Amino acid sequence: QVQLVESGGGLVQAGGSLRLSCAASGRTFSTYTMGWFRQAPGKEREFVATISWSGDSTYVSDSVKGRFTISRDNAKNTVYLQMDSLKPEDTARYYCAMQRGRWGRPERRAAAEYDHWGQGTQVTVSS
Repeated sequence: QVQLVESGGGLVQAGGSLRLSCAASGRTFSTYTMGWFRQAPGKEREFVATISWSGDSTYVSDSVKGRFTISRDNAKNTVYLQMDSLKPEDTARYYCAMQRGRWGRPERRAAAEYDHWGQGTQVTVSS
C-alpha cells in the first residue's frame, strides 16, 4: 500500500522560505516520477512541479519558476519542494503525488496522471 506523507508547511511572511518534504513508502520510490500540486480555497488543484524518477529532469509551473525548486533523495524515499520568495498568492494546501506507472515522464502535469496522493500540508503566506 502506497503512503505519501507531507510535512514542512506553516505560516510565513511574504518573502520568506519553506521547505516541504514528502516521505513515500509502499513502492519502489526510485522508479516513479513525483509531483507537487497545490489547491487554494475555491480553486482547482494546480500543477506546481515534477521531477523524474532519476531526478535528472524537473519541471515547474510558470507561476513559481525561479522561486521554487523540486528535488528528491531516492535513498531516503523523499521528495522536496524548496519554496523561496514566497508570495501571498502561494497560499494553498500542497500535495505530493506519485505518477501512475513506473519510469513516467515528468512533463506530464495533469493531476489525472498521478494515482497516489498525500493528505497535503498547508502553506499560508501573510502579506
